[in-house]
Amino acid sequence: MVHHQAAEHIAGVSGFQVAGVHCGLKASGALDFALIVSSRPCVAAGVFTTNVVKAAPVLIGEARLKGGADGVRAVVVNTGSANAVTGEAGLRDAEQTLEWAAAALCIAPEDVLPLSTGVIGLPLPMERIKRGVEMAAASPAEDWTAAAQAITTTDTRPKTAFRRVQTPEGVFTVAGIAKGAGMIAPNMATMLAVIVTDATLTPADADSALRDATATTFNRIVVDGDMSTNDTVLLLANGASGVTVSARSAPFAGALESVCRSLAHQIVSDGEGVTKFITVSVCGATTQADAVQIAHTIATSALVKTAFYGEDANWGRILAAAGRAGVSFDPACVSLHIAEGVEQSGGLALLLDGAPTGYAEESAQAIMRADAITLTLDLGAGAESALVWTTDFSHDYVSINADYRS
Repeated sequence: MVHHQAAEHIAGVSGFQVAGVHCGLKASGALDFALIVSSRPCVAAGVFTTNVVKAAPVLIGEARLKGGADGVRAVVVNTGSANAVTGEAGLRDAEQTLEWAAAALCIAPEDVLPLSTGVIGLPLPMERIKRGVEMAAASPAEDWTAAAQAITTTDTRPKTAFRRVQTPEGVFTVAGIAKGAGMIAPNMATMLAVIVTDATLTPADADSALRDATATTFNRIVVDGDMSTNDTVLLLANGASGVTVSARSAPFAGALESVCRSLAHQIVSDGEGVTKFITVSVCGATTQADAVQIAHTIATSALVKTAFYGEDANWGRILAAAGRAGVSFDPACVSLHIAEGVEQSGGLALLLDGAPTGYAEESAQAIMRADAITLTLDLGAGAESALVWTTDFSHDYVSINADYRS
């Protein structure tokens, strides 16, 4: 059983309502269409996949949020089809979805943002999408768990996070839902996340705060190293709390980063076929970029990930992955530890100053049997560090992805 990062109850965010409905996109009868709507205009920001192949909703979202936006009122999310590699027809279908949502909510189409997830190359089943829009618009509520469930694909559970922050100006809240279990890689993953706050932000601050938070959370997770065509993280701020914050506001930046980190951990712990939650900690680097690059290389290594699945402390694979990361370091200065738990320091030394320690294999195997493990690679070259969260590779991962379309 993998380390389970639990979903968090969302107690409600002022001015936001959500809905999760079943409109026929999932043959199982599960919830498959979600709507998030604000009673007042929102400042919005987005971070999107860096894949050259971008889905229609990504193209629309990027265009609408370029330079910041301050009139967004709603987000619609469909499963079943990624609406990617669907050409001009896919763009028209996405725009039609926004027009239906706008009409149902009595707002302008340009004030609605689209998200899609599912199989690449499938056109949107527009009659079902229309039904989803009508059902969701008719039943807004505060059931964030239902909305989170409605955006899942191969996920086994919904992902939600919530923070309430007291400031001298008053109380504001930050909440988020996300989906993702496979095609998870840096910059970002086959994941969608919608984060909302009732704080007041400028468009520039919303964009800056979201990019900062994403850089150390969603862009630090790996399941399989494959980047999707639809990855999107949206931030909507409606100001309903009356509390004004900035990107440099420690209470807001901390709450946003905490929500993003919780959702990122939930995605990793629900990875396809995952049995281990692995923290890769690289320290002693000359620059943080070097630490991130080495940590990502280790985290995406199939040999490292299969060794963790086999509960084999094969540290040679870890060192070999670090050595091919494109970062120069002195192998004679490197130390490596493993420990049970998430983001744990120290532990059992496998390597000190570039030489094996003669550790007891039984001690290493005991740690490797844990469902959450931290490996710490100290380069001995500087003061910079980075964390990346990853998983093992299991037989189930192959099975899940071998027949995904069926």
